[in-house]
Amino acid sequence: MPTVFFTSQLARFIDAPTVVAPGDTLDAVLGNVFSDHPQLKGYILDDQGAIRRHVAVFIDGMQVRDRTNLSVALNDKSEIHIFQALSGG
Repeated sequence: MPTVFFTSQLARFIDAPTVVAPGDTLDAVLGNVFSDHPQLKGYILDDQGAIRRHVAVFIDGMQVRDRTNLSVALNDKSEIHIFQALSGG
């Protein structure tokens, strides 16, 4: 099953453990993660179900660029890393 890793910065705000969750798409895996950890959903997704602007998601080392299409295919060994995106000037 895919594994979802959350950045340690999230732990300052909410419980964000590493989770192994079933699913063959990013949407399905996140849905399973959110069913056990509902507080994460509002931090990761906006009210339209898109990845929030301040969040970066990587699947097997590649950044997810399309924030609205979460039907990205996964395999059993996929690793999903969710980070707080950094910006500044």
